[in-house]
Parts: sequence; structure tokens; C-alpha cells
Amino acid sequence: MTKSTQKVGSLVFIGSCVFSVGAAFAQTTPSTVPTEAPTEVIDPVSIDFNLSAVSDYRFRGLSLSNKDPAFQPSITVTHESGFYASVWGSNIADNGGDDIEVDLTAGISKDIGNLTAGALVVYYVYPGASDTNYVELQASASHKIGPGSLGVLFAYAPKQENIGDVSNTYVAVNGSLDIPSTPLTLTGSFGIEDGAFGNDNKNDWSLGISATFKGFTVGASYVDSSRTGGNPLGSAGAVFSISKTL
Repeated sequence: MTKSTQKVGSLVFIGSCVFSVGAAFAQTTPSTVPTEAPTEVIDPVSIDFNLSAVSDYRFRGLSLSNKDPAFQPSITVTHESGFYASVWGSNIADNGGDDIEVDLTAGISKDIGNLTAGALVVYYVYPGASDTNYVELQASASHKIGPGSLGVLFAYAPKQENIGDVSNTYVAVNGSLDIPSTPLTLTGSFGIEDGAFGNDNKNDWSLGISATFKGFTVGASYVDSSRTGGNPLGSAGAVFSISKTL
């Protein structure tokens, strides 16, 4: 082999090495390294608006709207930690010169496995009759069981001048059951109240059904109570409702 042939062969060999190294380098440049998907940013605070209408505003078995329809808007602000605050309102029957109720609520709700526990304080406000405003403390817990849940509620209103300087307690059990392959949910409750408001171991109970359709929730329930003192506003009746969360 001549020197010229050896030189040409050497150049070809060197060129091949340079090309190979360049190709390998090109395959590892940043432009071809897979990038991670952008991290989703979750807002720590959520705000929900709800508009509801009922054929009769029942509170623990008793009609507070004199069995007339009521409009009930609300707004709830919830933090990812579980703390929340809400403002809820409803028209009511005349209550010492006022026909509006506003509930101001602050509380916390936490999920622990299939258990949901919560504690809150409610300030019941009647803007035109402030001498009937009062505060109540509540604690609740519910446990998921298959397609349903079973829960308990304990409410306590300490002695206050606006409720006759008498404390009030309310204990209730409640449950719900989602009917498989349908938008229907069955609900039921039973409560015992004693103390203020003329209650003397008053019982109340309800059984209802609701369905969600195109963002609306419609429901119907049967409500009754032991009608303490023969109060006709606690007699059995049907309550129909419709609501939408915005």
C-alpha cells in the first residue's frame, strides 16, 4: 500500500470517528432530553354559590315559613385545610317583626378514611328582630358504608338571653343511600330536641329522595314531628326542593 493510500484511509477513519462522536453528542443535547409535564396548580381556596327553593322551610321538623315556600341562597368559602365559612339566608314567617333569617357559619371538616368529622359554630341572625339572635355549637360525624353513609349530629345552644336563658340540645342520626346505576339518593333522619324554644323532648323525622339532573338537584321528602304543645307547624307534610350550585 502506498503512503498516499494510507493517508486517505486514515482520513476516512478519523472522519468516521468524528461523525460518530458528533451523532452521539447530538442525541444527548438538551433539546432531545424528555421534559417533565408541568405541575398542576391547585387553588387552595374554593368558593361555591348555591341557590335553593323549597315548598316549606322545615327546621328540625317545624315549619319556619308557616308552610309557605322559601328561597334560600348561600355562599361558602372553603380552604384546602378543611376550614370553611358560609352565609345562608331564607325568608321565614313573621318572627318578632322580621321575616328574614341569616345563618353565619364557621367550621372545619376533615376526612379520615371513610369517616368525615366536623365542628362548627352557627350564629342565627334575624336582622329586623335582633333580640331573637342566638349562637349554637355543632359537632357531626358520618361514615361511608358501601354506596351510602350513616351519620350523627349534636347541637348545643348555651344559655342566652334571647332564648330565655335556657340551654337547648339537639341530637340526630341521619343516613343516605345512593341507588346504583341511577341519579337517585334516599335520605332519612331522626332527631330529639330538648330545652329552649318550648321544646320538651320533641322528636322529628324525615324520609326523602333526591336526584341530580343537568346540574340541578331536585328532591321530595316527608317530614313530621311529635308536635310539642299541639303546634300545627310541626304536623306531617311533604316538602319539595330544587337547588343548583354555581
